[in-house]
Amino acid sequence: MTKLFATRWALVATMMLLVTPAMSAQQGDEMPPPSKPGKPINTGDVLSGELNAMKVRDVRNGKRVATYQITSEPRRLPPPNGLCNLETGPETFQLVTSTDAQAAQLKSFVGKEISVKVDEIACASDAGQMSEAVITKWSLIKKQ
Repeated sequence: MTKLFATRWALVATMMLLVTPAMSAQQGDEMPPPSKPGKPINTGDVLSGELNAMKVRDVRNGKRVATYQITSEPRRLPPPNGLCNLETGPETFQLVTSTDAQAAQLKSFVGKEISVKVDEIACASDAGQMSEAVITKWSLIKKQ
């Protein structure tokens, strides 16, 4: 009986030695505090960030067209859009070009920091949009 007790006790002691470090390591993994929503952005405000270019297919005719996107800090859109169903608000903003002149103007700034004055902004709603928010009316105000 004592040999059986000694064997079981040794097994339990070995298991405790293996489990204790794992339990203490898990206690140190705390969740970071939740992120706060970004600063609000309204009509007439300036949005700055890096300009990226992407090629996407046009839904009307299927041709590949250049789409421009600004990556910035999280921003909160005006009501009723708010955070666009995101925890901190959108960080990527698609610039919709209405003329060939606007597209040519942006093409030279791809990969660089730019600033645009926002005249009309909304959350992305169409399937296939690569950005979290869409700026439909804008003007380039600063080249860096």
